Amino acid sequence: MARDEKRDRGDGNGVIRVRNERDILKAAEKVFARHGYRGASVQAIAEEAGLPKSNVLYYMGSKRGLYVRLLERMMARWNALLDDISADDDPAEVLEAFIRSKMQLSRRHPEGSRLFAAEILGGAPFLQEYLRGELRDWVQTRARIFEEWAERGLMDPVDPVWLIFLIWSATQHYADFEAQVLGITGKDELSDADVERITAFLTRVILKGCGVRPPSAAPG
Repeated sequence: MARDEKRDRGDGNGVIRVRNERDILKAAEKVFARHGYRGASVQAIAEEAGLPKSNVLYYMGSKRGLYVRLLERMMARWNALLDDISADDDPAEVLEAFIRSKMQLSRRHPEGSRLFAAEILGGAPFLQEYLRGELRDWVQTRARIFEEWAERGLMDPVDPVWLIFLIWSATQHYADFEAQVLGITGKDELSDADVERITAFLTRVILKGCGVRPPSAAPG
């Protein structure tokens, strides 16, 4: 057994385990996003994390297990943004918060966004069960809330599933296709001010397309 593994087992508070798992997940996100599932190796992930290969396997079990865990973690982050909404909420506030939060998540975790995009472009071999089960149920539940808002005249009767797809794709574009965005705009990177302008633009266009006024535009 590796020395770090022995020390981890003796760590009553689990501090070492939490730190190592965090470092492994961060490293794996970079390696998988850069090389894809087939091109990535446990050894490369271990080197990126600064840990022995045996530690990566000890904490994560396998390359497949680590990959699936990363994908599920990214989706959990995205889904949490709409987990607590109800038909009693204001659609303008919900949609604006969803767009803004998705933009910030893609900015903070670009490798995770690219990793998910690569998985989908590859036919989603590791996510079929999740897409057809848990995620489909999640989308349909939120879609019913959007439909109720439309029935009450709070927004136009747009297709709620296509609306969710639109927000997903628009907010992830700036991470997944960063090279294209930077090349066309002639920037080395997007600044906080750039991201704020993009967020405001997407919010204005999407809410207007849904027949909803942004909260900031509503009369006081």
